[in-house]
Amino acid sequence: MKVLILCTGNSCRSQMAHGFLKSFDDRLEVSSAGTEASGKLNPEAVRVMKEIGIDISHHTSDSVDLYLGQEWEYVITVCGGANENCPAFLGKVKHRLHIGFDDPSHATGTQEFIQSEYYRVRDEIREAFYKLYTEELKPNL
Repeated sequence: MKVLILCTGNSCRSQMAHGFLKSFDDRLEVSSAGTEASGKLNPEAVRVMKEIGIDISHHTSDSVDLYLGQEWEYVITVCGGANENCPAFLGKVKHRLHIGFDDPSHATGTQEFIQSEYYRVRDEIREAFYKLYTEELKPNL
């Protein structure tokens, strides 16, 4: 089953979601991309995922253009607030979903608060994508 996770920068939230889905079931073919891919991973995202045993440091931050001609079972956008440009994916897609999360890289304040935002968003992504996996993806594998 092919799943594409989209965001704007493809450096944080989409990368965490990608890591979680692969950790739930290696049979899933998961990719992530961004409309304005940064070309690098957010180091805090890599760190908070590694703390729970998921290494995303080998992921790449890719442009959505790499995936436009492919067929997908699921395309899932993970952008958060209404002021954020979430990508539209026009292609051969069976299911389009939006599961939005705040962008922890935009958090401001003390280092402790910023770090807590990465943990909060990571845990929200894990919960939402585990629910998606158990209710929709796994039964169709």
